[in-house]
Amino acid sequence: MDWGIDGLTDTIDNLSQADLTSIGAGLDIAAARRPAMVERNGIRTAFLAYSSILPEGYWATDRRAGCAPIRAHTHYEQIEPDQPGTPPRVHTWAFRDDLENLVRDIRSAKESAHAVIVSLHWGIHFVPSILADYQQEVARAAIDAGADLILGHHAHILKGIDFYKGRGIVYSLGNFAIDLRMTPEHASRKSFREIQALSPGWVPDFDSLYNFPPDSRKTMILRAQIDTNGVTALQFYPAMINNNAQPEVLAPSDPRFAEVVEYLQWCCEDQGLSARFDINGDKVSITDPRLGRHDVTLAG
Repeated sequence: MDWGIDGLTDTIDNLSQADLTSIGAGLDIAAARRPAMVERNGIRTAFLAYSSILPEGYWATDRRAGCAPIRAHTHYEQIEPDQPGTPPRVHTWAFRDDLENLVRDIRSAKESAHAVIVSLHWGIHFVPSILADYQQEVARAAIDAGADLILGHHAHILKGIDFYKGRGIVYSLGNFAIDLRMTPEHASRKSFREIQALSPGWVPDFDSLYNFPPDSRKTMILRAQIDTNGVTALQFYPAMINNNAQPEVLAPSDPRFAEVVEYLQWCCEDQGLSARFDINGDKVSITDPRLGRHDVTLAG
């Protein structure tokens, strides 16, 4: 919606002409909430998508094109009432109507699919590891409704991974196919400097196509195994984004391979999330140690 309704409809039309199915946005709210059903080898997987990062007017309604919303309220609690200007605690929770619609959509999709995968554009951008309250609330409500896997994005940086009722919650997949050229004029703007302060060590490189925080170079390709019982295993391939904004899949012998794995482990530990990681050749198995085994079954 950054380029208005015309930009949105042009994008959807071009995807359709390329035989690609779009989810999470449409000409009205019914279209935006409609799942994509993919069948391979007799396994039916439903994909749904919602967005929490929505400027005014970006969400779809009965009469307006836009995104399927999962908006969140924000409350700032002053920690020390007698100390004006001190940083507050930030509390967030999902809009009730949006959350009820998401739950309803997942339950409906589950009736005709072996697995339901939910994509969520959400979270706190650029800040290492930190999650917002509403993210756990939404993820767990989705899994309670029947979702088998949560795929989070928007934060431009990897975040931790959790398990709830044996199902995976990937809070942020990080960047992958995205570029950003920076000019000195843009870098000097107050608005950019305020965002820049969210991530330590973020220094623009005017000769690079990739001007994001250093930790945003770490990324992954997620691999999910799916059968009639749902998502049965999760793995990922560590990758790093270069100055040409190209993601490079890393070999296990590359020191950056371990760097990505260790970073994800730190994100999990910092936020009290359950996932642990075991290197298995050129990929990394994502496991829930509470289940007590590595050949983990995530659903079913």
